[in-house]
Amino acid sequence: MTIVLDFLVAHQLVTILVVLALGAMLGQIKFGPLRFGAAGALFMGLVVGTLDPRLGQGLASVKALGVVLFCYTVGLSAGSTFLSDLKRQWTLMVAAIVGLVVMAGAAIGLGRLFGLSSAHIAGLYAGVLTSPAIDAAQSATQGAGDTLVGYAISYPVGVVVAMIVVSMIATRKWPAKKDNTSMAEAGLTSVSTVVDRETTIRHTPGFTADQIRMSYLLRDGEMRLARPDDDLHIGDQVLVVGNPNDVDKAVKHLGHRSRKRLTDDRNTVDFRRFLVSNPLLVGRRLGDIDVRGRTSGKVTRVRRGDLDMLANDDIILQPGDRVLVVVPANRLSDAADLFGDSEARVSQVDALSLGLGAAMGLVLGAILVALPGGLKFELGAAAGPLVMGMILGAVHRTGPLRWDLPHATNNILRQIGLMIFLACVGLASGQAFISQALTWHGLAVVIVSAVSLILGGVILLAAARWLQLSAQRATGGFAGFVGQPAILGYANTLVNDERIESAYGALFALGTVVKIVMVQVIALL
Repeated sequence: MTIVLDFLVAHQLVTILVVLALGAMLGQIKFGPLRFGAAGALFMGLVVGTLDPRLGQGLASVKALGVVLFCYTVGLSAGSTFLSDLKRQWTLMVAAIVGLVVMAGAAIGLGRLFGLSSAHIAGLYAGVLTSPAIDAAQSATQGAGDTLVGYAISYPVGVVVAMIVVSMIATRKWPAKKDNTSMAEAGLTSVSTVVDRETTIRHTPGFTADQIRMSYLLRDGEMRLARPDDDLHIGDQVLVVGNPNDVDKAVKHLGHRSRKRLTDDRNTVDFRRFLVSNPLLVGRRLGDIDVRGRTSGKVTRVRRGDLDMLANDDIILQPGDRVLVVVPANRLSDAADLFGDSEARVSQVDALSLGLGAAMGLVLGAILVALPGGLKFELGAAAGPLVMGMILGAVHRTGPLRWDLPHATNNILRQIGLMIFLACVGLASGQAFISQALTWHGLAVVIVSAVSLILGGVILLAAARWLQLSAQRATGGFAGFVGQPAILGYANTLVNDERIESAYGALFALGTVVKIVMVQVIALL
């Protein structure tokens, strides 16, 4: 056994990869409603880390790389919708601040009741909220050993409690009048429609609001592409595309459903999905691309990952998007030339923009700000890249630099970064965890951590329900409130909903700022 441990200590990458493999196996095992997924790397890291204290040493740079990859890629994805969602999320952000402050007060009160030191409480607050605030906590407590003990024990508590909460909330439906409908949930449909009244395309409900699209138009036996300024006559047939509710309203206005599927006739007008790989289109609004002039066609849908979106002028094209283009049959090659349609090109990672964006995030995270009362504040290696990713994800491109990553590439980097980070946290915390987990102080940390997190979570989720935001946005907000990357990953395995990631990004960044300040306040008391 000694020989094996010495080998693992000498070859840290082997140790991390073994933990990743074992963690992946553990992550697939179901414990009631729970499946740990990526968090399996954390728990296997804790187990392996207990075998030898040397296994958890010298992992700071590798752990930082993991968290940077995860946070930066999450920021890029969340940034594209953050500004549009800010109006409906700012109240949830206020509720998160209240919840974090209440959590700190509860942790101080219960911690004192159970005989925990300020260092214990500061560490457990950072740990149960899985926050980069642990650096601020250690600095504020002058590196007291109790800080790391509180962090190590409360970290897995936060993961388990948060997963249980997410499993109860993520798939729920409750009144959400103040929230938008999830594009992933609504889905898209297309209906061939017979026109029973004289009208125009522009007067069709939902057309000017970008809720529906019309592509095929059959008139007097001749098929052509529908134009926005077309008048519709009795007997015409058109293809209406949109989410089911909007399409139903349009069909009711126009006439009735046709027994004939217009898309079956592809002799004159055809359609195909093209992969967006042309670098000149990436980061540009669809409305700024002269699709009609260059192909005589129109884009009706944009597929990004598993999400199928109705095409509108404001959609920003990202590498790897698949656009459904309806064109005259003889212009398909022109559409392919316009969008690129190259798997090889889109699979290439733009190392310049990735490295530069992540580096700027680290610089942002390293900026130290002095606060009143002797407190110090910096975003750190997690929140800095996340905030920078959100900024660049909203900008999309700067001159020749294209900040967006292909959806698949973003997901792969995110998962790799997450598992590396969790494996390193487990290895580094294993010894502190095992030394105190079964003592009175260890039990007290578990109780205080769980109770305070549940209290903070109840405040946030109750606020989301009262504010009439969806359960899915509340789930993402709670995952960001906790700040645990594995919780976001777990929530995404339960439901495909873009609102989860948007809320996570917003509350993760805000929560990090609050947590860094609060751990220093706790240490002073």
